[in-house]
Amino acid sequence: MTDRTRPPFRADHVGSLLRPPEIVAARQQRANGEISAEQLRAVEDDAIRAAVRKQEEIGLRSATDGEFRRTTWHMDFIHQLGGIGTTAGTRSVRFQNAGGDTIEWTPDALRVTERIHLDHTIFGADHTTLRGMVTTAEPKQTIPSPSMVFYRGGRSAIDETIYPELDDFHTDLAAAYAAELRGMYDLGCRYLQLDDTSLAYLNDPKQRAMLAELGGDPETQHLVNIRQINAAIRDRPDDLAVTVHLCRGNYRSSWVAEGGYDYVAEALFTELDVDGFFLEFDDERSGGFEPLRFLPPGKQVVLGLMTTKTGVLESKDDLKHRIDQAAKFVPLDQLCISPQCGFSSTVDGNEITVDQQWAKLALLVEVAEEVWT
Repeated sequence: MTDRTRPPFRADHVGSLLRPPEIVAARQQRANGEISAEQLRAVEDDAIRAAVRKQEEIGLRSATDGEFRRTTWHMDFIHQLGGIGTTAGTRSVRFQNAGGDTIEWTPDALRVTERIHLDHTIFGADHTTLRGMVTTAEPKQTIPSPSMVFYRGGRSAIDETIYPELDDFHTDLAAAYAAELRGMYDLGCRYLQLDDTSLAYLNDPKQRAMLAELGGDPETQHLVNIRQINAAIRDRPDDLAVTVHLCRGNYRSSWVAEGGYDYVAEALFTELDVDGFFLEFDDERSGGFEPLRFLPPGKQVVLGLMTTKTGVLESKDDLKHRIDQAAKFVPLDQLCISPQCGFSSTVDGNEITVDQQWAKLALLVEVAEEVWT
């Protein structure tokens, strides 16, 4: 059994990396009007180049730009979709950490103000820059799943005079994403990841209740999301690998939802037409490996065995043992490993050091080499 030549790779990662201090400082200078947009981009370019070099040095087969140009993993993308605007106020999201503390994140509230469309390939210039920096790794592009647009506002955020029927909203959104995929492919992208918290959140009864309050149907929302993603990626070229990452929240080492994948597993694995699934399995919040029994042949599961929420380095033997446990439900050849989430889903980052971040990624590469080669 050898390493994979097509993404996802045996040792992979979700995408975001801790923001270097020079980027944080430059972004503040830009906000203060002290430097130009071009000067900020030059600082970002230098930091991304160093991050790409480090990813390749430790042996990762994929490399991202660390999402260094973003404030959050999803809203920077969503607000560039045609038809999406902001509205007065914010929408509070409550996270909790291992110490039992509650942390509130308050992104700008969104509003669908016209029919959804795509004006330009979002993050297109960023991906082109990334492609020019890699030497041995496959450049991986991350974008939020289309599911996140509805999940960040619900029916109340969609003007009913524009979309009397939600089916039309979902159709337009899928078409915009299909155009995004075509644009990315034309720029050379061959590895695209859709980041999705909604499909993981729906495993938590509290989140299903919240969705009902937003005007959604918690009994069928995961099926709607799966159909929408499938519509967006249906016509992708054969050599474009598309994966989905499911997460229960990741903000300053805290999370939103809990629960295993049982509620969505059968439909998720048998109906969602992606090449691979990045799944959290770092602690008891994520449940057991039993739902993986629904995975059909030809699909990959990337086991998120390593936490990004603390800097404690996992034991190599423990990681191998967990792989063995998962292999009771899925053939070993259909498994890969990664961290359970990004290290910095927002600009704030998790409570972990840069050295700990790289040590964790390097350990994953070592484990994968020993297990699969």
